[in-house]
Amino acid sequence: MAVIEASGLDLTFQTNDGPVHALRDVNLSVEQGDFVSFIGPSGCGKTTFLRCIAGLETPTGGSLAVNGMTPDEARRARAYGYVFQAAGLYPWRTIGGNIRLPLEIMGFSRADQAERVQKTLELVDLAGFEKKFPWQLSGGMQQRASIARALAFDADILLMDEPFGALDEIVRDKLNEELLKLWARTEKTIGFVTHSIPEAVYLSTKIVVMSPRPGRITDVIESTLPKDRPLDIRDSKEFIDIAHRVREGLRAGHVDD
Repeated sequence: MAVIEASGLDLTFQTNDGPVHALRDVNLSVEQGDFVSFIGPSGCGKTTFLRCIAGLETPTGGSLAVNGMTPDEARRARAYGYVFQAAGLYPWRTIGGNIRLPLEIMGFSRADQAERVQKTLELVDLAGFEKKFPWQLSGGMQQRASIARALAFDADILLMDEPFGALDEIVRDKLNEELLKLWARTEKTIGFVTHSIPEAVYLSTKIVVMSPRPGRITDVIESTLPKDRPLDIRDSKEFIDIAHRVREGLRAGHVDD
């Protein structure tokens, strides 16, 4: 059974200026352990679709299942962790306190909270930074803390909305490498929104190319790259060929529009 299954998904927002068609006839199946990137121009519905999966937006047509449940049921069952574009850490809480927050809300015991905080800090290579405050960390370290917070309650699915978009290229490359290692260790199913073609190709087992509004899927590309991916794989012919197909899909979406 697919972890995420969308069939004929539509979403129309009603605004004062009339209806806005954000998503139209979206069909997608995501299997356990997939790393799926969503790429397309601004306003194509990438984040909207991710928010639908998370139960933060309600589709107006079609069907969407997450772990065999409705997105709202999956949200209540804590089926996913969500990483936003900005780290969103509370400045008055330590890094450990920020990671601990969802565990406190969910009612985990103090001992379980402490164990999970340490485990996730180690996963994102932030061991020893538990008592630091967000302002004492670099932007990249803050985003890793945000990922740790999303991983703390051990959900099967990790949804990431362009988490590295505001970081410089050198930091972004490093976090891309670390995210692949994290994915290999945890075997999570990851949904990842990005505007970067190299990032989408480097990270993903499956790349979903979306068109301008109304958001439609113009191509789903199954990656043929090996799971072990050093950064210099980006210079390989195989990588360049996949990137070319993504670029062609983006171009086709504009032409169709």
